[in-house]
Amino acid sequence: MRTGEPFRIKMVEPLPITTRAQREEAIAAAGYNTFLLPSGVVGIDLLTDSGTTAMSDRQWSAMMLGDEAYAGARSFDHLVTAVQDTYGFPYVVPTHQGRGAEHLISRILISPGQYVPGNMYFTTTRAHQELAGGTFVDVVIDEAHDPAALHPFKGNVDIAKFERLIADVGADQIAYINVALTVNLAGGQPVSMANLRAVREVCDRHGILMWSDATRLAENAFFIQEREPGYAETSCADIVREMLSHFDGLTMSGKKDAMVNIGGFLAMRSADILTKARELVVLFEGMPTYGGLAGRDLEAMAVGLREAVDDHYLANRIGQVRYLGEQLAEAGVPIVQPIGGHAVFLDAAAFLAHLSQDDLPAQALAAALYVESGVRSMERGIVSAGRNPDGTNRHPKLELVRLTIPRRVYTDRHMDAVADAVIELWHRRHRIPGLRFTYEPSTLRFFTSRFEPLPVTVPTH
Repeated sequence: MRTGEPFRIKMVEPLPITTRAQREEAIAAAGYNTFLLPSGVVGIDLLTDSGTTAMSDRQWSAMMLGDEAYAGARSFDHLVTAVQDTYGFPYVVPTHQGRGAEHLISRILISPGQYVPGNMYFTTTRAHQELAGGTFVDVVIDEAHDPAALHPFKGNVDIAKFERLIADVGADQIAYINVALTVNLAGGQPVSMANLRAVREVCDRHGILMWSDATRLAENAFFIQEREPGYAETSCADIVREMLSHFDGLTMSGKKDAMVNIGGFLAMRSADILTKARELVVLFEGMPTYGGLAGRDLEAMAVGLREAVDDHYLANRIGQVRYLGEQLAEAGVPIVQPIGGHAVFLDAAAFLAHLSQDDLPAQALAAALYVESGVRSMERGIVSAGRNPDGTNRHPKLELVRLTIPRRVYTDRHMDAVADAVIELWHRRHRIPGLRFTYEPSTLRFFTSRFEPLPVTVPTH
């Protein structure tokens, strides 16, 4: 049985109310890209859970104590202590957000021509790896690419795939393995503790660094507590420490499971990597004690790291995601199963089965949902996947629309409204046309590309 939220609301923000005609005009002006919509025309914003958290009274209070000294600020010391206490890493280098940390570690660890295996790609992570001369190799288990598969840990690394890559290219040609906790593009799917141990054993045997994209590690800990034998009575905070004990370091987007609106960091065990990261952060981000952040941001992140591993908070957070997903599944809407930790993912390929993947069904569905309801979501499919070196589109096995739930922001009544809109659109899905590009940047195209509708074709059967 679900309980009430483990918080109460002190302040509210009015939501924009728009007409369908206004939304049709807005989406056309945005080139049918939900990223380009101004927030003033968005009702319920499920574009991302990144930086959209409602911070707590403790975080806001801590911000007032931020030390804005250019060097040696005590706010940095507070962040380091919080990382040491919650994650167990001795060394920390703050960055302006997660992709800043991805940039630094890619430059430090990757030599041109090396390979970077991972449990499914993430857009910005792979972009930084490729810019550093690396080649991403997907070593996630096959079930991760099947929206209907009910494997409890679809984010697991396929150990056989990992070892096959080592045999094919040699351990010295692998920069590191990057294990995401949880796996975003698989639907927010977790990795088991047993799998982390197995990956660590392979890394130790071959002398390979084991790194983590730990952006949603608290949600991963909740799933281990819930699903993995032996952890039901272990706190999520303790599970987080055990998970991270297997890693040499991590990149963190504080805008997710550090519960803040901006910020990120690198954490590591190696003093040598720390030295290199400090040298680069001065060039690209700021002093090693602030990394592009104000002291108040460091203070808020230090508090948020502890709040994010609270069992009651995590049960409510993941419970709200499930509340939305279960309504959609009961109505027959195709979604990724099991329901993940931070979002409900619509299976756009099944939802818009009358469209080919080259008709950009996930992008089309996200645009249609906004027009239907004012709900902003985002594409996670062929547009996000980008292009191959030869210029052809990458065709990922998953073509998804992500309904991402910000932390501590919306109520279950909002989730009811979202469910009603998606279900109504499901009943009229054959009327939704595909899209084509009218503008496409050379990298991370999903952020700023523009589109136009294809002619509508309604099936005759």
